Amino acid sequence: MRSPIRACFSLGTAATALALGACTGIAQAAPEPASRSIANDPSADYPVVIGEPFTIDGVTYTPEDTLNYDRVGYATIDENAGEGVTGAHRTLPLPSYVEVTSLDSGRTILVRIENRGPMSNDRLLALSPAALSQLGVEEGAPVRMRRVNPPEDQRAELRAGRTAPLRMATPEGLLEVLKRRLPARGSAPLGDPRQATVSGSVPTPGAIASLDPDQEAAMAEAPPQPKAPQTAPAPEADTAPPPVLRPELPAAVQGGPARAPVMVPTEATGKFAVQLGAFSVRANADRLAREVQGNVAMQGNLALVRVGPFATRGQAEQALAKLRARGYSDALIRPID
Repeated sequence: MRSPIRACFSLGTAATALALGACTGIAQAAPEPASRSIANDPSADYPVVIGEPFTIDGVTYTPEDTLNYDRVGYATIDENAGEGVTGAHRTLPLPSYVEVTSLDSGRTILVRIENRGPMSNDRLLALSPAALSQLGVEEGAPVRMRRVNPPEDQRAELRAGRTAPLRMATPEGLLEVLKRRLPARGSAPLGDPRQATVSGSVPTPGAIASLDPDQEAAMAEAPPQPKAPQTAPAPEADTAPPPVLRPELPAAVQGGPARAPVMVPTEATGKFAVQLGAFSVRANADRLAREVQGNVAMQGNLALVRVGPFATRGQAEQALAKLRARGYSDALIRPID
């Protein structure tokens, strides 16, 4: 069943009526929200709802499963939200999980996106009163919103209407970079758009040229290096690695830009993983692991890049499908001993 929308519609049961508000220019039908499971277990996050395109004041929004969604913009209050740290967004799947950072304080919280909205082109997302309180902001506050793949225990806290632990605060240097990317109204994208969606749509040249704010911050904070005196060129050596902005990563690859999370909950004691490749050069394995937010396991002289572990084979198969859709055609499921 489809119903016209004029305000944020929430992810609730089929018997819940769509909330109406004072937004103009909306006369298109939106998908019926998915129902929330009574039991607070991982099944409550599936299946996700994408929905059909809709228009707000002449701007058409097309919901899609954007894996590395990362933008700066402005927050508003979700008047139709219930209890808990929840949010409303126009295009992300329902539900989704995002980190929201206050660009004034650097404080960062985890939010469950379960409503459609805000129905205004001037705001990036709408936050429930509980989310605004935990973040310590009010209407119109500048924020960064980044889609993430939190562990199941934190998802369960949000599904139960409680709060997840605060995330690591954003350093002042990165906040300054993000503020420079903040538009006067609306929102602006961050990160690498080349792996933006499951559909693999080709981005514009201008989008590809956009800077990664994490990398830009690292460059901005790096102290200037004195120029070395010119000398005769040394003979080429195969062992000389290229300069990098970030330190070598440990076996569980963390940090770096979150380019393409798989968005399937992982479980530390899971028995299945998706393997993307085996490398004789560890640096190549670390590079791929950063891109997919995976990890590196050593097996003899080979560095294996894996995503997971997952509690069930079904979850592993879901992650495998997403990875293959992004072009990792050699990915396969491996049991974990």
